[in-house]
Amino acid sequence: MTENDLLHLLALQNVAKIGDTTAKKLISHCGSAEGIFKEKKKNLLSIDGIGSTTISDLFGTYHFEAAEKELKFVKDNDIECLYFMDSDYPEKLKHCIDGPILLFQSGAIDLKRQRIISIVGTRKITTYGIAFCEQLVEQLAIYNPVIVSGFAYGTDITAQKAALKHRLQTIGCLAHGLNQIYPSVHKKYVVDIEKNGGFVTDFWSSSNPERENFLKRNRIIAGLSEATIVIESAEKGGSLVTADIANSYNREVFAVPGRTTDNQSIGCNNLIKFQKAHMLSNPLDIPYILNWELEEKKKPAIQKQLFVELDTQEKVIYNYLKTNEKQMLDIIAIECQLPIFKVAGILLNMELKGVIRPLPGKLFEVI
Repeated sequence: MTENDLLHLLALQNVAKIGDTTAKKLISHCGSAEGIFKEKKKNLLSIDGIGSTTISDLFGTYHFEAAEKELKFVKDNDIECLYFMDSDYPEKLKHCIDGPILLFQSGAIDLKRQRIISIVGTRKITTYGIAFCEQLVEQLAIYNPVIVSGFAYGTDITAQKAALKHRLQTIGCLAHGLNQIYPSVHKKYVVDIEKNGGFVTDFWSSSNPERENFLKRNRIIAGLSEATIVIESAEKGGSLVTADIANSYNREVFAVPGRTTDNQSIGCNNLIKFQKAHMLSNPLDIPYILNWELEEKKKPAIQKQLFVELDTQEKVIYNYLKTNEKQMLDIIAIECQLPIFKVAGILLNMELKGVIRPLPGKLFEVI
């Protein structure tokens, strides 16, 4: 992407009545952002879904004046700009229709061939939520996932601090420009995060952390990841918005259950109740449902033994798989009359014993 390309993309981004979805439609028709500004108005109006109101503000010169200022900020601060049609744009976000046409990035982010999960939840996280979140990141560390969150109080910073502790790459999705950090008390984590991860946003340096910005950035949190995990949430909250967006992107959603009397568990319990999320009671549910496999260098040597000790529940699952061959985790749990979270843990133990192996599509079979 040339500097001229970036200038025109910034100018397009500055047009208030043209959002990311419409911008992509216009770029597809005109070939580039520059092509949009050179196209005749009548030709733009011939595009399906483009009306006079949409492009009424398109040709104002002030868009380029604003773009020049933002371009200077980008260059002066070594901000990396990712265009949605370029190869370095996050692959999972490319598949989101409302993903930003431009994503601004700082730090040392590497999303290629990575397992990426988002961890979100209430800002008023409880001690139970903190403990579960820390245990979750600790147990998933062997799979080397990238931890994405919003860098806010509560669940977000708990997850990202845990990622730092276990030397995992972590990404903060900001609801403002890269010229500031909100909340300011979290500035002390910036250097460490940018050493192994970093920050992304689609907001300019002129944007402040306003309420609507937090809701808008949630689509990036959900879009970057193959799964979104909600640790705790009240009946209403931004993390539930993120979960809904993840569902709309056809991504996996997990929710940690809590007591029915706990206000900060109502949102998670409802996600599970209305089948909008997998119940997450064991961190190992995630690698099994997502069908993660350990990297070869970290995977313990597995060799089927002639005489393997299996407990009662392992024998039930082993006999079922031996009879029914390849089966999905959910089906195994139903047919063997065991909770899905328990089956996930049992399957992991059986894999380590060399009795079964996972297959693509969340399938398992006897070795």
